[in-house]
Amino acid sequence: MIWFWIGFFALVALLLFLDLGVFHRKSHTMSFREAGAWTVGWVILGLSFGGVVYLIYGNHWFDVRMVDDRGRVASGFGAASTYWAGYLLEQALSVDNIFVISLVFKQFRVPTAYQHRILFWGIIGAIFFRVSMLAGGVWLARTFDWIFYIFGGYLAWQGLKLLRSEEDEDGVPAEGFAVKILRRMVRIVDGHHDGKLVVRDHRGRRALTTLAVCLVVVELTDIVFALDSIPAVLSVSQESFIVITSNIFAIMGLRSLYFVLAGAMDKFHYLKLSLAVLLVMIGAKMVLHNHVHFSHELSLGLIAGILAVGVVASILSKPKHADGDADAAADGDDGDGDGDGDGDGDGDAAPGDDGDAAAQPPSDPKAS
Repeated sequence: MIWFWIGFFALVALLLFLDLGVFHRKSHTMSFREAGAWTVGWVILGLSFGGVVYLIYGNHWFDVRMVDDRGRVASGFGAASTYWAGYLLEQALSVDNIFVISLVFKQFRVPTAYQHRILFWGIIGAIFFRVSMLAGGVWLARTFDWIFYIFGGYLAWQGLKLLRSEEDEDGVPAEGFAVKILRRMVRIVDGHHDGKLVVRDHRGRRALTTLAVCLVVVELTDIVFALDSIPAVLSVSQESFIVITSNIFAIMGLRSLYFVLAGAMDKFHYLKLSLAVLLVMIGAKMVLHNHVHFSHELSLGLIAGILAVGVVASILSKPKHADGDADAAADGDDGDGDGDGDGDGDGDAAPGDDGDAAAQPPSDPKAS
């Protein structure tokens, strides 16, 4: 199996090199069309890898077999279905992660031209942490049966939290907190410095930029969200190769998916409800794992069906405030009487509307 691991990570390294080293060598603002094309490409690649999983487990290459929770050897299609279920599950749980990353970028006033680079390095860090955490999770799941009750209860609790309340922006790691901790260990200079993460200060010493601090916060948020996604994917399978490959392929497409969804998160208001139902269902399944058994095909169908219902319901429905927002947009007024549309009454444009304004670093070092 070692050769499969070597081949897989060689493929990942090649794809990441082509992404940043060839196609995105220069920092630029990714358009919706470009982001959509890249998202489709990553999704096709991720789903197509299920065919490789089918061949590996269907033909038992190097005596590789996957045993289900009933002790039966899964077929090639069963293994591929498990991979696709894990892939879709991780993609779905990434939606909330995208929302939080968007808030982090707003807090740090990161220009859109540099966001792709931060996400790229964030993905590399996420791959390292996910592989480590998934390997540990697989070992725990195989060694201690009672860990399923803890994972299941935690996921159900998180799902119920989503059902009860909306995402709180205050739950995003604050930039002031990150800077306060990092300033005790390293030097930090304010500003974006043409997208560089490390520069030299006025004394010639190496220092981190605001973008580097933002990258640290993005990594921290991914670790927090991994506490949800890792137990969830372990409910689908404890086969190391399947859970790790499905997770990594889903993560690699997160950058382009961010630019597709970040500006339209409010349009998928029923998707969060679907995620909540999905987490509660998976949590219940893990708690009852000794009594309730789902086939790999059924797990894939349930995950895809619940997500599809949320997406379709969001597209067909119309938010209650849509009419009011449309009228305000048509009048060019936000209700504050100044006609500027920013809601502050000062007649200035809203923060982030001006690309130059967004590119300026915060004036207060502690807020950068």
